[in-house]
Amino acid sequence: MSEKSPSLAEQAYEKIKHNIMNLTYPPGMPLTEAMLTKELGMSRSPVRSAIQMLQTEGLIESDYYKSITVKDITRQDIEEIYQFRELLETYAFRYIFTSGRYEEYSYRIEEKVVRMCAAANDIYKWEIADTDMHMEIIRATENSRISKVYENTLSELIRIGQCSVKNGMHIPKTNENLKKMVQYMREGDFENSFAILKADHFEIGKDSALKER
Repeated sequence: MSEKSPSLAEQAYEKIKHNIMNLTYPPGMPLTEAMLTKELGMSRSPVRSAIQMLQTEGLIESDYYKSITVKDITRQDIEEIYQFRELLETYAFRYIFTSGRYEEYSYRIEEKVVRMCAAANDIYKWEIADTDMHMEIIRATENSRISKVYENTLSELIRIGQCSVKNGMHIPKTNENLKKMVQYMREGDFENSFAILKADHFEIGKDSALKER
């Protein structure tokens, strides 16, 4: 049995979401049905349905006058997301060591870092790989509730992460530091491995994202 082809509304949704996620449609950008129908080469009906789905996800906002914009990223959003990340990832990263699984997870995380290095010339793909690396750390808790809560922030994390890179976070340097983090993990050195995670992803990433906000 052949797989069901995606509807026009689903196709419109995927294309618009992709453009929001890779910042082709940057935070705060006004959108119109007319513009989207022209860009996608579709009628208004599937585009309108796609907009409604993206509004439900919180990626598109509308006001009293029914104008629509890509959800902006505020200073408060960035502050809250990084506080949230640091709380959960610190717990998860420490758990990797207290559970004695640091060598195993050094290889798991190294696999994600290899993908990050391969995507170094594409900010969006690199950020997807980076987010996957952080998700691997979260999964170490083996707590489905924690993983689900973290997954609910991925759209914001990916957009904010790209802003960090565009505002000065250096991909090659970050990749090299993560390789060092993996090596420290393999040696069972929590302090030095966590120091890299904290500096590169909770401090430099946050400070870069906050520029021009």
